[in-house]
Amino acid sequence: METPDTHPSEAAEPAGTAARDWARAAAEPQYRAAVVDLLGALAYGELAAFERLAEDAKLAPSLADKAQLAAMASAEFQHFELLRRRLAEIDEDPTAAMEPFAAPLDEFHRQTAPSDWLEGLIKAYVGDSIASDFYREVAVRLDTDTRALVLKVLDDTGHSSFAVEKVRAAIESDPRVGGRLALWARRLMGEALSQAQRVVAERDALSTMLVGGLADGFDLAEVGKMFSRITEAHTKRMAALGLAA
Repeated sequence: METPDTHPSEAAEPAGTAARDWARAAAEPQYRAAVVDLLGALAYGELAAFERLAEDAKLAPSLADKAQLAAMASAEFQHFELLRRRLAEIDEDPTAAMEPFAAPLDEFHRQTAPSDWLEGLIKAYVGDSIASDFYREVAVRLDTDTRALVLKVLDDTGHSSFAVEKVRAAIESDPRVGGRLALWARRLMGEALSQAQRVVAERDALSTMLVGGLADGFDLAEVGKMFSRITEAHTKRMAALGLAA
C-alpha cells in the first residue's frame, strides 16, 4: 500500500476529536462505535490481504517473486495482529468487530478475482491503495491514539514499487498487455469505490463520522473533495504503471 501526497486536510492543525486522545474521545458512545467499525473493517481487510497475497504467490513466475509476495503477506498479517490487539485492549471482541465487513469484502474479492499474475499485482497496487487513501482521509478526524495506529497499519508493505517494476517490465516486453491491464484497473477503481460507499452507508456510526457530526466539520461538500483526491491519486498511480487511467 502506497503513501499518497499529503492531503490538504492533513496540513491543518488538529482540532476537536482529532486533538484528543482515545480516553477522552471514547467518552462519546457514537464516536467509540465508529472507531470499532473502522478498526474492524481495517482488520478484516488486512486479514483478507494476507490471504490474497499468499494465494497470489502461487501464480508468481519465479522463486524470487514468490518470496517477495510471501514477505508482503507476512507484513499484512502483522498489521492485522496490531488491529486485533488494539480491539482487545479497548474491550471489544475482534471477531465481532470484523464480522459486519466480512461478507461485503469477500464479495468484492470474489467479483475481482485476478485471472493471472499481472492482474493480481494490479489489484493489490490499485485496489489496496484506493482503500488506503480512503482510510487516510478518515484518519485525520480520529483521536490521536487511533490515528497513529491507523497510519502505522497503512504503511506500504513494499508492494507499490514491486508492482510498478513488474507491470512496467511486462508492458515493455509486450505493449499489448497495457490495454488489458488498463481496463482491469478501471474496473477495480469502480468496484473499490462502490464497495467503500456501500460499507459506510450500512454502518450508521461510520456514516456520521464521514459526513458530519462526529467528523468536526467533515460535511458533504468535503466528502466530494475527498473522492476527487482519491481519484486524482489513482490517476497518478496509473501513470506510474505506464497505463491510462
